[in-house]
Amino acid sequence: MKHEHSIAALCRHLGVSPSGYYDWRWRRDHPGPRALADQALAAQLKIHFAASRHTYGSPRLQQELARQGCHHGRNRIARLMRALGLCGRPKACYRVATTDSRHDHPIAPNRLAAAPTATGPNQIWVKDITFIHTPEGWLYVAAIMDLFSRKIIGWAMGPRIDTQLVLQALTMALRHRQPPTQVLCHTDRGVQYAAADYRQALARAGLLPSMSRKGNCYDNAAMESFWSTLKLELVYRRNFASRQQARAEIFDFIECFYNPKRRHSALNFLSPVDFEAINN
Repeated sequence: MKHEHSIAALCRHLGVSPSGYYDWRWRRDHPGPRALADQALAAQLKIHFAASRHTYGSPRLQQELARQGCHHGRNRIARLMRALGLCGRPKACYRVATTDSRHDHPIAPNRLAAAPTATGPNQIWVKDITFIHTPEGWLYVAAIMDLFSRKIIGWAMGPRIDTQLVLQALTMALRHRQPPTQVLCHTDRGVQYAAADYRQALARAGLLPSMSRKGNCYDNAAMESFWSTLKLELVYRRNFASRQQARAEIFDFIECFYNPKRRHSALNFLSPVDFEAINN
């Protein structure tokens, strides 16, 4: 178009001054130190965002860069992310509905409410169940978290929500952690956790049962937060073709990303594995 009309005429039509246009073109063709630094930072952000599986927002990317000795303001990072079209996982209210507390099994007291804050691993474990939709039907996931480090230490997946599912998760946790006795194990009032087989497994391992107040999911907020992370950062971004695909990707998320790599604001932006390594 500039070959058909003069720059002055085009500027008049667009409502800008010729000097402003030439100034913009000079800055575009001769970027200054700040613009060059932004370009280098943008390249780093794209790399770290991809490594986070497209889930990190500006706070976690800021911490990721800081751990490598690159300190940048969060507003600057957020501005560049917007320009690059990089968006971390959205916030969402999340609440699972897998608890069937309409049973006649014994209910353990809520020992978590009065327990002191965990100061090391294997003091407080929290447990819960969620479900994942697949074309083959529901895939149920039971998990156990060490409340100290937010690490998932035991998990199991299957097509049925029964006591065997939570027993498999418990067996994994016991095998991997070999905990001392009297570890506080907190759950909801679901029939799977109140069943005789499960209570006997806890007793054999010397673990201390605890259960939430009736109808109060906030007693188990850490596990609810993990389910939210799993759903927002993996499940809602996938269309699983089968239960087997869902199992494989959930395994990969927990063991290859969440535990060893994903930074937690509650852990000073360390991953669960790194937090335990530093504080154990």
